[in-house]
Amino acid sequence: MATAEASPKARVVIQQCLNARLQVQPPSEEKEAEYVEVGRGIVIYLCFLKGATEDLVQKMVRSILAVRLSESEPNGKLVSVLDLPGDVLIVPQATLGGKTKGKAMQYHSNIPKMEAQELYTKFCTVCAETFEINTNTKEANKTVKHGTYGNRQVLSVVTNGPYTHVLDF
Repeated sequence: MATAEASPKARVVIQQCLNARLQVQPPSEEKEAEYVEVGRGIVIYLCFLKGATEDLVQKMVRSILAVRLSESEPNGKLVSVLDLPGDVLIVPQATLGGKTKGKAMQYHSNIPKMEAQELYTKFCTVCAETFEINTNTKEANKTVKHGTYGNRQVLSVVTNGPYTHVLDF
């Protein structure tokens, strides 16, 4: 996590969900819209800021997948998404890096789009690899799904709460 005096290098919003559906490809004349869907688990909104590196991605994935935010059945004890086990939907969200200046939003803290896309892809890959080697998620057939970077996407989430956390790394 970022310290008070250091600027964050990434911002993440984690939201518990009962299910979520993300349009990753809009409809065209040739084909219908494409969606990814997850069941109970978490939605991760992700933004990379100046100073973000691949090393940070590893730390973020370890922290996010291990943090106890999900209520288990039947006792309501908080467990990680890996222990639940639950699904993960990762949504690129560059607007998390925005700051107001007067009546406008500015995104000067964000890293360039190509760098952000590379880190986003790495983040999605590391999450998926973590799920593949985790006994709980593997046996329960839980998955990591993700949106497409740089495209406008339509998201529908049924929240469990709302239960939302903002983390700076």
